[in-house]
Amino acid sequence: QVQLVESGGGLVQPGGSLRLSCAVSGSIRRLVTMGWYRQAPGMQRDQVATLGSTIKYAASVKGRFIISKDDAKNTLYLQMNNLKPEDTAVYVCRYYNIETGVGVWGQGIQVTVSS
Repeated sequence: QVQLVESGGGLVQPGGSLRLSCAVSGSIRRLVTMGWYRQAPGMQRDQVATLGSTIKYAASVKGRFIISKDDAKNTLYLQMNNLKPEDTAVYVCRYYNIETGVGVWGQGIQVTVSS
């Protein structure tokens, strides 16, 4: 059973930066895709960035956000730069096992961009 725990969220001013972390524990398989999603109040959950055989970014964050992982630490990161008020949302980490088609979500962490 895989578990995900996000950290690094908080309040930041427009133009600022934050780095989110997603610690993965449990039985981690080799063929997986991991990603970050976000959900603003009253909105659907949207994909922000995914990392598998390729890296994909939402158009709204391309050039500002960077997804990466540290396999030694079993941790996924999202470096968020030049943050904008519209980036305010709950950010959620996802682990997806390509072999079984089973996905796991983290609990989510709040990111608020405001002056």
